[in-house]
Amino acid sequence: MDFWEVIKKRHSVRNFLSQPVEKERIIEILEAARLAPSWQNRQCWRFIVVTDKEKIKKIGKLNPLNYNINFFLQNVPVIIVACANPKESGRRAGIEYYLVDTAIAMEHLILAATNLGLATCWIGAFDENMIKDVLKIPQEIRIVALTPLGYACEKPSVVDRISKIVARGGTRKRLEEIAYFNSWGEKLI
Repeated sequence: MDFWEVIKKRHSVRNFLSQPVEKERIIEILEAARLAPSWQNRQCWRFIVVTDKEKIKKIGKLNPLNYNINFFLQNVPVIIVACANPKESGRRAGIEYYLVDTAIAMEHLILAATNLGLATCWIGAFDENMIKDVLKIPQEIRIVALTPLGYACEKPSVVDRISKIVARGGTRKRLEEIAYFNSWGEKLI
């Protein structure tokens, strides 16, 4: 797939086939994440690839806000948990760069998955301590994001449709609304 096609094709999916993801494809997308840039090239990220059905069900049942918005995760073939060691990154002007570093690596992973015909959905709403408990993640390690990984069902689920409405999915701001020349508010085009 051409680079721009990958960028345009990537979208959040919440309805997956039960078909397993080939280990070679998982390794390939992890390799893309490994090559991401980071603070002083410290590479603070770690990825846990969860294929164990019982652990996937537990993660899908964990409710961060007393209701379960991630129940669709219970039936995915793979969940990738992006973690980071904050001590292996930097901090400047109040910004914890382990978050930035891991987000960049996660985006590399997600775009590589799209390129291979796999679907993902960036998940930021989760109970970190509960997931740490299920996956035996040390306390000093932070979970930054997770994504299901698999082959998308042709038909979007009810959760997909509701999420598109709530998150204004499919609508993108115009370039003029997000980019300026030389100073804030100066028209780009």
